[in-house]
Amino acid sequence: MEISQVRYFLAVAKELNFTRAAEQCNVTQPALSRAIKLLEDEFGGALFHRERRFTHLTELGRMVETYLEGVFENSRQAKQIAEQYVNLKKMPLRVGIMSTIAPDEIIELIAAVRGHHPGVELHLCDSDAVNLRKRLLEGDLEAAIYALPSDVPDEEVHSLPLFREQMVMAVHLAHRLANQRVVRVRDMSNETYIHRNNCEFAGYADAILAEQGVTVSPVYWSDRDDWTLAMIAAGLGFGFMPEHTAKHPGVVALPITEPEFWRDVNLVTVRGRKHSPAVGALVREATQKKWFGERAKALSAAE
Repeated sequence: MEISQVRYFLAVAKELNFTRAAEQCNVTQPALSRAIKLLEDEFGGALFHRERRFTHLTELGRMVETYLEGVFENSRQAKQIAEQYVNLKKMPLRVGIMSTIAPDEIIELIAAVRGHHPGVELHLCDSDAVNLRKRLLEGDLEAAIYALPSDVPDEEVHSLPLFREQMVMAVHLAHRLANQRVVRVRDMSNETYIHRNNCEFAGYADAILAEQGVTVSPVYWSDRDDWTLAMIAAGLGFGFMPEHTAKHPGVVALPITEPEFWRDVNLVTVRGRKHSPAVGALVREATQKKWFGERAKALSAAE
């Protein structure tokens, strides 16, 4: 069975006239009739009662009509998707980025998408992980890059691992712990703390500190990591930050142990949702990219 045969059948079923159907399909009537006959041979029975001015579907024709409509529509959509995928014509893509990810890495990803897929128009927004997940599920975003510290799988989304990084205690050069190689959680007790409002570990880490009897005193709250780092460098308190973000003159990043804190950053899409070819382009570039010098975890695992 060929798609052209399906198209001719559907035209005759709509027009109930072989001549008009042939004109609609831009073929000769004999060619259309031969195609319908071949389809009938394949199905093992007549699809139309040919009664001059009163052509109409047979019982077999009515039975297969709905299915052939589905075959034709799926074929049309597959062709359209393939053309868009190959050509990636002008296509907007709304992507959310967790605001605590080092900007240099995201800029590299944007440049790769733009360089290899010039038809993709990236519309970026930054926010905290919880808000990005909400907007993703609501359809406001097509994809998002974020991390949430939970061992429970999120069944509503599909997460493609990109990279993993350790959380650190960021302190100023003259801090009492600055010369240590690592810092234990219990060593943080009674320290002055600068709270990052967009920290994905907010609330999660509090319970762990409480279990160890560790008390910290938040004295400043900031939406921006660059301001947080500046305050740390000025000796106003310590920060709980990702290792690649905690880079600033006058700031020392100490890996936290007993226990360690790690964040797994993923490229997230909604599970089961139909995605545009632009999302496929983003996924491809994200997995090909070297994040902090290493290939994406998902691609490394596959190899």
